[in-house]
Amino acid sequence: MSAVATGYASPAGYAVPASYVVTGRHQETHDTATLTLRPGGQPIAPHRPGQFTMLYAFGVGEVPISVCSPAGGGELVQTIRAVGAVTKALCALEPGDRVGVRGPFGTDWGIGPDRGGDIAGPGRLPDPAGQDLLIVAGGIGLAPLRPALLTALAARERYGRITLLVGSRSPEEISFAGQFRDWASAGADVLVTVDRADTSWRGNVGVVTQLIDKVGIDPDRTVALVCGPEIMMRLTARTLAEVGLPETSIRVSLERNMRCGIAECGHCQLGPVLLCRDGPVLDYVRARPLMSIKEL
Repeated sequence: MSAVATGYASPAGYAVPASYVVTGRHQETHDTATLTLRPGGQPIAPHRPGQFTMLYAFGVGEVPISVCSPAGGGELVQTIRAVGAVTKALCALEPGDRVGVRGPFGTDWGIGPDRGGDIAGPGRLPDPAGQDLLIVAGGIGLAPLRPALLTALAARERYGRITLLVGSRSPEEISFAGQFRDWASAGADVLVTVDRADTSWRGNVGVVTQLIDKVGIDPDRTVALVCGPEIMMRLTARTLAEVGLPETSIRVSLERNMRCGIAECGHCQLGPVLLCRDGPVLDYVRARPLMSIKEL
């Protein structure tokens, strides 16, 4: 399998990790950190919003992590939640430390101008230029959606209304909260809700799907990007379909146990789909039968 044929990065960062240096670290929540990475040598290929890399903590192991910086530039920004040995090691890195990076891998949200057909096949999603964007995030799912939002805001004239709906378990678990005001100033409507409020919270309380009725959408001119826990994506897609949004206009990012990133090991197989190659971003027409399998 050649890197050119699949659209993956080659040669740096394809099968062997490229060396990157941590240049910044921000603690988002008690268990989530955002790392800024710069190449320590030959960089990997430019990523597209929604793609992921395989991050390697030296001496510990490798995990798939979505890129949360906008397309372009030599810098990678990746937000990591500490849930296992590798992610805990990555979250503990400090400026000056090194990390291995392979990628970028997978399909993207389709946001931004066409780049000459660099993704081939039925998984290619078109840029919804001229349409409204509804971006729905649950918890850490905001990280892979952030580059789509930033890319759309940087080309604000290409899109209609841009709405971001964010759901979190509690106020202290909201990632990127300090950036919401900037996103609103750049032209996005931002609404946030939490499952459990504390005494300081003055915003919405409840699941993120309750915000859909608050914003109102035009189903004939809206494309929805959805990422979060599996049950949140299923319920959000169902709610959007109930208000008239076509399944072809709903895009989700699926999570699976990815090991190689190059569609060779089979760990990410879900029915007929290898998510590291055919996903993670799929339209709901393709994703719905896969998501009917309980707990991806």
